[in-house]
Amino acid sequence: MQHIFNILGWFLSNIVLIITIMIFSAYVLLAIFSAITLRIYLRKNSYVDYNSLILAPLTPSISVVAPAYNESKTIVENIRALLSLYYNNFEVIVINDGSTDDSLEKVIKAYDLEKVNYFFDYRIPCKRIRGVYKSKNRSFHNLTFIDKLNGGKADALNAGINVSGKELICSIDVDSIMEPDALLKMVKPFLEETDSKVIGTGGVLRIANSCDIQGGRIKRIHLPKRFLARVQVLEYTRAFLMGRMAWSRLDGLLLISGALGMFDRETVIKCGGYSTATVGEDMELVVRMRRYMVEQGKKYKIIYIPDPLCWTEVPSTHRVLGRQRNRWTRGTVETLFKHKKIFLNPRYKKFGMLGYPYWFFFEWLAPIIEFFALVFFIFLIIFGSPNWPFAILLFAFVYTFAVSLSVWAILFEEMTYHKYEKKRDVLKLIGTAFLEPFLFHPLTVVWAIKGNWDYLRGKRGWGKMDREGFSDSSSPPGK
Repeated sequence: MQHIFNILGWFLSNIVLIITIMIFSAYVLLAIFSAITLRIYLRKNSYVDYNSLILAPLTPSISVVAPAYNESKTIVENIRALLSLYYNNFEVIVINDGSTDDSLEKVIKAYDLEKVNYFFDYRIPCKRIRGVYKSKNRSFHNLTFIDKLNGGKADALNAGINVSGKELICSIDVDSIMEPDALLKMVKPFLEETDSKVIGTGGVLRIANSCDIQGGRIKRIHLPKRFLARVQVLEYTRAFLMGRMAWSRLDGLLLISGALGMFDRETVIKCGGYSTATVGEDMELVVRMRRYMVEQGKKYKIIYIPDPLCWTEVPSTHRVLGRQRNRWTRGTVETLFKHKKIFLNPRYKKFGMLGYPYWFFFEWLAPIIEFFALVFFIFLIIFGSPNWPFAILLFAFVYTFAVSLSVWAILFEEMTYHKYEKKRDVLKLIGTAFLEPFLFHPLTVVWAIKGNWDYLRGKRGWGKMDREGFSDSSSPPGK
């Protein structure tokens, strides 16, 4: 029996070592490629006058579509922020997806809304729209508020697309806060490309927890006070600045975050809109649009913009964050299995040969392998004799690399956009990088395993996403 344990331990150790080297090599290559790409982007865009886009005759019109469900705490302020975006031809469509709180009443009162007769076509199936509201106040003429039966986020987005009347769709979570010039920066690639059709653009998300909010705008940036929110700053920095920037350049991008994405409206409609059969509707739509363009023989591009364009509230409790990560895992599995035809298919070029395999092996399989490797190691400790020198060396290597990658991401951010101006905040973030492998990463593995298990059990719901809401520092005391 001991001999069998030794053989299994040797085999597993080598497998884990090979996978670890592959993952780390991929991360290093992506980090280097992202750094080069970002440098080129910053140099190129340092001479761009975005104000000139306002006057450009060919600038496309945009419908900003924001689904809302029980967002009473922040909905009025966030609609105000959306209405004040800097662009010449856009509309804001907010979809009340059958909220059970007082969101509808608050918005009607704040923006002087009335129910109107509004013609639209159900080009994409969605739940029944109970009413369309417009403001009596001409200052809010570009605001459209939709009240509909509850059908989930994807269904609400489809309702907004049906009602929209512009060339491009910008989908955003209503609890997120966009930078004033976000639309200008996201629309720029649609004007630049001539050889290929741009079907989507996405931008960087930043964490708004603990920041000072005034009138639906970020006025002062602070590092989140809670560790759980602070560690997500690290995650987002690594994912956006050191991951998606590279995949966009490599034409292997599979995901534009549902919190902020801009798409060609007609392409979205021809693809059938957002899928209500998956909890990862943002990722699934991007993959389906890419498949559609390839199978139609059309040249296309999906472009990622590294500028910080949107601020969002992230979960600050383990319970809510666990539900979110569970849903992310299930959405990833659903999308990968639904579009398995792409896997290593040369017809889809880099998208099928690089992007899809990366998500399959490193985003989906890696946590599963890590979990079972850890379980087997514990089993060896109890019933066998593990190779302690190898285990300690591997742990030290993994820990050092993980911390180094996070610190590099922090320095990368500081050398480019420098959003955290206080040295104390940067030092706290670096301290968080040293704690993350012990206090946070094991949780992400457990949540990923539970997400896979729930997928196999057929679970399809989102789970309740409780939010604290943004505190508006402009509000008078007692409000």
